[in-house]
Amino acid sequence: MENSPLISQLSPFLRDDTEAVALKTYLEFPISHLTDGLKANAYYFDNSEWAEEYLTYCHRSDSFKNRWLAASGDWSDKIVVDIGCGPGNIFATLQTKPKLLIGVDVAPKSLEFAAQLGYATVLADAMDLPFKSNFADIVVLNATLHHCDNMEGVLKEAARLVKPGGVLVTDHDPQLSAWDYKGIAKVLWEARLTYYRLIGHGFHKSTTQQQAALDSEIHHKPGHGVTKKLFVDTLEPLGFQLNVYPHNHELGAEVLGGEKGKAEFKYRLANFLSGRNPDSDESALSLMCVAKKSLV
Repeated sequence: MENSPLISQLSPFLRDDTEAVALKTYLEFPISHLTDGLKANAYYFDNSEWAEEYLTYCHRSDSFKNRWLAASGDWSDKIVVDIGCGPGNIFATLQTKPKLLIGVDVAPKSLEFAAQLGYATVLADAMDLPFKSNFADIVVLNATLHHCDNMEGVLKEAARLVKPGGVLVTDHDPQLSAWDYKGIAKVLWEARLTYYRLIGHGFHKSTTQQQAALDSEIHHKPGHGVTKKLFVDTLEPLGFQLNVYPHNHELGAEVLGGEKGKAEFKYRLANFLSGRNPDSDESALSLMCVAKKSLV
């Protein structure tokens, strides 16, 4: 493997069977199976304007910072791996001082943004990470699993990196039950796509950006999403003790105390029209999973 500052920095944690290409701001590890989902994510987050917009506006609130610090603990002097780091939203918001912060993504432009923030950046498939097992104090996946074809497989691969006593935290993936719209709620959900096409955009600035975002969100649609069962069945056999917290994005550390907060009216209405209590755990938009790996 060729010499580079990143190679020197990361080599103690890389598997012996890996080969990387050292580029200007990141190490690239070959992706053997480039799925449509990976292509969609690489396309969306490799657009500089869209990546910068995401970095500026998403996951940057005080409540996000408060919730994440409560869940993951202090990053100071820790080895942290951020899988699906994008342009670096978590670190940009938390502003902690880890010993080493590794960011993994499939989009070069996003990795360039992350490198500017202080990440040691790696382009790799989250299903086949180039790292040794059991070396990271903290592994995080924020708004990542639902962008992956195989959520269980990515979760297992992330768990492999966590050292005994370390912690794995995931958040901002849609809860399946809250997004499993039924009847008229599902009709309205599908009609919104036609509306976006008619007006030229939704939240995004153009039809192209809107469609690219939708293509990248593989499991963010009715009938898809994460469940408590997914986390329990995947992580407990690997030696993790975990808690799963349903929430609606607006609260901080209170989420770990069992508070959910209230979703926007449109989501509450959609759950009501689907026959669910909008205030129930099952109607909370996201699940935060905090899993600690056993010392044994």
